[in-house]
This record gives sequence, structure tokens and C-alpha cells, in this order.
Amino acid sequence: MERLPVGYGHPTAAASARFPDCRACDTQPVQWRLLQGVSAEDVGRLVAVAEHCTFRRGQVVFHADDEGDALHLVSAGCFAIRAGDALLLDVVGPGDAFGELALVSPGRRNATVQALSDGETLALQRGAFEALRRQRPAVDRALVAMLADRLRRAGRLIVEAHFVDADVRVRRRLLELAETFEGPIPLTQEEIGQTAGTSRATVNRVLREEAAAGTIELARGRTTIVDADALRGHAFAASVH
Repeated sequence: MERLPVGYGHPTAAASARFPDCRACDTQPVQWRLLQGVSAEDVGRLVAVAEHCTFRRGQVVFHADDEGDALHLVSAGCFAIRAGDALLLDVVGPGDAFGELALVSPGRRNATVQALSDGETLALQRGAFEALRRQRPAVDRALVAMLADRLRRAGRLIVEAHFVDADVRVRRRLLELAETFEGPIPLTQEEIGQTAGTSRATVNRVLREEAAAGTIELARGRTTIVDADALRGHAFAASVH
């Protein structure tokens, strides 16, 4: 996986001032969940000191064990979060963020992040964030809320792994991935299985069942949900064991 040098200039003050219709990376308007509840003025301050980074499909933002020094706010595209360079843990898209632990304490990255498509982020360095959080407590509270949300999601996935059938986990991850990609899911069956903690064979069977039921359409390297309500019914039917 190729790494792209970052640092393609800072967003303009005019772009920053337009939050919540922020086009700091010259993309569609983005509202980052991390910054929900933070005033437009404080968001503008954050965006103004962030670094605009662009990535091509397949390029690496950072590797596991790299020095952690910045949080990335996703403005465009989708990014894979992997354990090492292989196991796919999660996929994030516009409005999401990754690398937040770098803002909490110095240390090395515990995951590799790779662009699944052409993408753009705003990279917020630890020093700039520390200065702003001392002046603006709302920004600090937003980071704490994001970390709490990460912990809740991790806890939910652990419970699912132990008590929810693998077939159901696959269906739930399909719904989440379709929302992240905002359309067709361009992941292999093996990668979908990694997000659900199951095998490629299980994913293949579930996809064929759902295709036969008319909830999804399958194409080479791509899965498209065509009836989300029906798939959601299958994903959240009684499944605890």
C-alpha cells in the first residue's frame, strides 16, 4: 500500500467561515459528528488551523505503529481502518473522524488507515488542538463525546460477536456500510466478513439469500442494497442466542 505525502495547504478563511455548510476541501457540505454541539465560531477556529490533505484510492494515511500526531476529519471519500495492514475493522466516510487518540495522549497509532476511494481530510495537529481546547471547553467536550461513542460502539460489537448470529451481523454491517458509502458497497466478501467477524463463506451465503429475497443486487466487487427496510427487518429480527 502506497503512502501519500500530506500537506496540500490550508483551507481559506472564507471556506472555514461557511460552517455548517463548510466546503473547506472543495467538496459537498460536511457536518462532522465530532463537532456536533460546538458553536460555528469554534468550528471555524478548528478548521482554520487544520491542514487540508488529499488522498488517492489505495494510498495510506498512516500505518499502525506510526507516531500519532493528528486527528483527521473526513470531508470526502471513504477510509478503511485496519488492524495492521490486513484485518478490516471499520469504514468511515464524510462527517466521521479517525486518529482521535493522537489528541488525547502521545503514542503510536494502533491501526492502519487506507483510502478506499479518492478522499480528503482536515488534519488537526495535537498542538493546535491543545491550544484551542484550553480556550474553548466545548471543543474538549466534543472530543470526550466522540471517545465515549467509540467505546459504546466497541462494546456493542463485542456483545454482538458473542450473542448475535453471524448471519445477522453480516446484514447489520451491510446496512452500516451502505450508509457510510452512501450507495453501493465496493468491498470484497472477505472484507465484509472482517467487519462482521465471520468468514467469507458465511458472507457469500447471506448475500445470495438476500439477493434471492430481492433486498440487494450483486455485481463484481460491489453490493447494492435495493430494499433497506426489508434488509433491516432481517437484520433486527430475533437473533440473540
